[in-house]
Amino acid sequence: MDLRKLKTLIDLVSESGISELEVTEGEGKVRIVKNAAPVYVQPPAAAYGAPLPVAAPAPLAGHEAPAAAAAAPAAAAPQGHVVTSPMVGTFYRSPSPGADPFVQVGDSVKDGQTLCIIEAMKLLNEIESDATGVVKEILVENGQAVEYGQPLFVVG
Repeated sequence: MDLRKLKTLIDLVSESGISELEVTEGEGKVRIVKNAAPVYVQPPAAAYGAPLPVAAPAPLAGHEAPAAAAAAPAAAAPQGHVVTSPMVGTFYRSPSPGADPFVQVGDSVKDGQTLCIIEAMKLLNEIESDATGVVKEILVENGQAVEYGQPLFVVG
């Protein structure tokens, strides 16, 4: 496709009410999108086989980071097996409003036991434990939105 045709197509899209135009000519293909919102995609850490490293900001020259601040993130790391969210959705601790939660802190759980529900696109997905042990910590509040890979429970 020559530049004159391409320029004409761009002008048509910008002057019209359409937001997107795709034209195929021979083996060439052109797609013009008006006012497209930027899309940011972060690959899941599981695709790399390990958590992605996070770089800490370097202190400014002449400014030293306090030792207590540097030790705080290490102390906040949960001890035990962390069960993470396999999807984006809304976290629910019980099967229905007013029902008892699937698990409480201190409960013993087995591999495959239901821990919570994540609602995604109007579907309720039971999330099962992938470890046997005792629920040490519940890291998410009932009704809270969760992301893929977000820690939900600590089982030890």
